[in-house]
This record gives sequence, structure tokens and C-alpha cells, in this order.
Amino acid sequence: MKYALHGINLQSYTTPQIIGDVARAAEEAGFESLWTGEHTVLPEHSSFQPATTPILDPLLVLTHVAAITHTLKLVTGVIILPQRQPLVLAKEIATLDHLSGGRVMAGFGVGFLEPEFEALGVPFAERGARTDEYLEAMLAIWSQDHPAYHGRFVSFANIQAYPRPLQQPAPPIIIGGTSTAALRRAAKFAQGWFAPVLDTEHLPNIINKLHQFEQEGARPAGLAPLEISTYLSEAPTPGQAEQLAARGVHRLVLALPTPADRDTALRFIEHTSQTLLQ
Repeated sequence: MKYALHGINLQSYTTPQIIGDVARAAEEAGFESLWTGEHTVLPEHSSFQPATTPILDPLLVLTHVAAITHTLKLVTGVIILPQRQPLVLAKEIATLDHLSGGRVMAGFGVGFLEPEFEALGVPFAERGARTDEYLEAMLAIWSQDHPAYHGRFVSFANIQAYPRPLQQPAPPIIIGGTSTAALRRAAKFAQGWFAPVLDTEHLPNIINKLHQFEQEGARPAGLAPLEISTYLSEAPTPGQAEQLAARGVHRLVLALPTPADRDTALRFIEHTSQTLLQ
């Protein structure tokens, strides 16, 4: 089992000091990766999350983390892909992979907050189709000798973008979401699938569906079996971690405590590492 921490750019974790101290402590304790979330804007009238919730840009925070760590994987968990311009995003991810020594894992989702899409000028109904095209376009610009792509939402040819990501043909891609479309997308494009907050009792059925899509030929021959990551809002006991491993989970992504100050966060990392990582 691999262990990760989620939320290094959210809520309590928005100052250089706490981000740096948490990142260094996580690396020293033996955590495999740090994960970020994303919302560019939040609606003022929504039951999802207060609109004043602090959320830093994930790639900028991970660039900061890359500069002060050596081994931690840097994960966007997840970027809302249809809200981004794919070639600009591909450049940003390739830059981070280059500067970090090949430590990026690129997690993507389609998003679900319609007011956020409206504010950004992206049609909500097109988010799934845009996500598929943007993934194909990014893979093309990262890996093809003569990159070219022609789709409904993005089209290019006769261009180059260097440096390429250090990880070739692309940084590992992770797809988040539990819809049938998301699971098919993971089987087609990704090295990993990320389960958001859900009842872990449902995981076996979802994992079985993922494997079914893989076996039905949705997965390219060159991709290894999907790595399964699941988010937990509370740290599990060792017994619970063993149960999740038996259900097919490869990585537990644990929410950092919030609200939290520096000392609370560091105590959480120390306690969790002693309980699960030793």
C-alpha cells in the first residue's frame, strides 16, 4: 500500500511556511505523494463549500513543493480539465515534470459545479467531450515526433513544445470520478483511477467495472493495469488499510486535518506515519 496526503493547497494550507513544513515532514515520514485539489472559483450560493474557502492554484503550489523536496510525487488530484486550455496546461505540467526530476502524476476530472463553468465560459454540457479531446491533444503534444491533433474543441499541427516531460511518453495520468464515462476514460487513457469521497463498501463493484472495461478492449495494450487510489477523510486503522488493500486499492490518499495550524498538521503526519507506514 502507498500512502499520500491530500489538500496541500486548500483551506489551512495556503502559506509558504505551512506548505513547506508539511511537505518536508511528509517526505521525511515516508509518504509517497502530496495531492492537490482545484476550483478556480466557487459559487456564493451553494451547499458544496463556502465561497470564501481558500484554494491555491495546484500547479503553482506543487512547483513550490518540488523546489523544497526530493522524492515526493507531485499529484494534481484533480485538475478540472475541461476548464483549461490543453496546450497551455500541457506546457505547465511538462515544465513541472522537468523541474521536479520527473515526479509529476497528472490527475484530471470533468468537474461538477455548473456555476463555475458558467463563470469561466465553458459549456457545462460539453465537459465530458472536452475532457476526452484535451487528453488526446495533451498526449499528442507530449509524445509525438510531429504533434498534430484535429478535434471539435482543439486543433493543431506543424508545432512543437519543448522540453517534453521527463517521463515519456507522458507523466502518469490519473482519472477521478465514479460515473461510467469516467471509468471508461480511466481504462482508455490512464495509469490510475482516483475514487473521491464515497462509501468504501462500494469500491469492489466499481473496481470490478473498471477491470471489465479493461478486458473489453477499452485499454491500449501498452498501459499496465490500473492503479487504484481512494480518498479517505480520516486516517484508517492498520486493519482497515489491510481490508482496502484486499479489495484492490493500491494507494490511500488521506485528507490533511483542517482547520489546522502547523503543529496540528505535523502531529497528524507523525502519528499517521507511526501507525501506518512503519
